[in-house]
Parts: sequence; structure tokens; C-alpha cells
Amino acid sequence: MSILIRPVVRTDLAALKAVLRTIELFPPDLLDEMIANYLVQPASEDIWLAATENDEVLALAYCAPEQLTEGTFNLYAIGVRQAAQGRGIGRQIMVYLETHLRQLGHRILIVETSGADGFQRTRRFYENLAHHHEATIRDFWKAGEDKVIYWKRLREPVK
Repeated sequence: MSILIRPVVRTDLAALKAVLRTIELFPPDLLDEMIANYLVQPASEDIWLAATENDEVLALAYCAPEQLTEGTFNLYAIGVRQAAQGRGIGRQIMVYLETHLRQLGHRILIVETSGADGFQRTRRFYENLAHHHEATIRDFWKAGEDKVIYWKRLREPVK
């Protein structure tokens, strides 16, 4: 079966929460507030994507523009339903997102994650997608847990 990546619609909310319940991205009850502006503001620059197979939502991604920047977006969330992990769906959604941002003329994608040992696979995922380790902020999330920031140029700057 092929994976379809598309913008999230209101009727996806229950399925997105089901995905979130299978992973440790963020609590599903936070989704309504996080996505509210996107659902009611057609002009929102926020990007919410769903990866589906046979109309079943398997993954989500959320990114938004960095305030006070030109063409810089931050990936705030990406997650694949636990049972569907390891099939390349995360990679597909990232490639789709990066292509979409390029088509819109955006320059940079920032990704922030944890430096904890349990996130080693996550950090390797971004590195394998040519995201460069740009910075580490020590003890950010809590004492002993760093924030690791990745950077990727989406297009060359216009001179």
C-alpha cells in the first residue's frame, strides 16, 4: 500500500489523538489547543500534515514559522503510530514537508529534540536526513537533559 501525505482536516482529530496515545510525543489532550488556530484560520502559516494508508492516519507532523524571521520554520512535532514505525513513513513525511516549504520559498527548517539517551534514534533520524547539529543547550528540558538543535537549509539565500 502507498502512503498519502496531506494536510490535516478537522475530522482527523480523533485519529491524530490515537496516534499520539501510541507514542511519547506529547499528551493527546493538548492537541485541540495546539491545532485550533490552524483549523479556524485559513490564512495560518502553520503546517499540519497527516500520513495515511487506506484512509487510516498513521503519522502526523506540525511545523510553524519562527516569529521575527524570514523564511525560517520550526518542526514542533513529528510522530508515527508505534505499530507503523520502521516503514520509512517518518522519512516520507519529512521529505514531503521539506519539499513543500521549498515550494513556498522558505529558507530554513529548525528541529529541536532531546539529548537524552532515549532520543539517540531520533537524532540519528534527523542526521540521516541531512539536518546539521547546530547547537546544544545544556540542561534545557531538565537537569541533565539537553536540547539538541538541528538546522537544514531548504534553499540558497537570494542575494
